[in-house]
Amino acid sequence: MREIKPYTLYKHFKGTKAFVITTAKHSETGEDLVVYYCMDNEGKTNHKDGIYARPLEMFLSEVDHDKYPDVKQKYRFEEIKDEN
Repeated sequence: MREIKPYTLYKHFKGTKAFVITTAKHSETGEDLVVYYCMDNEGKTNHKDGIYARPLEMFLSEVDHDKYPDVKQKYRFEEIKDEN
């Protein structure tokens, strides 16, 4: 099972990076969320660089390869283990 690691850098399948700050719970629904800083966007997605919260289940989900057939990455966000 994949786990979220706070203070860890992840790569979004569209090429941006996400620095996970923490996890949180939605105050009304109790849904688990990932709070992260989106960076290196440069027009790659419809987001601007900044802080976002996304449902944990979505953060950990696989890429929809029917919608994005050319994407090689398996998961929506994957941990960046080594920048070199």
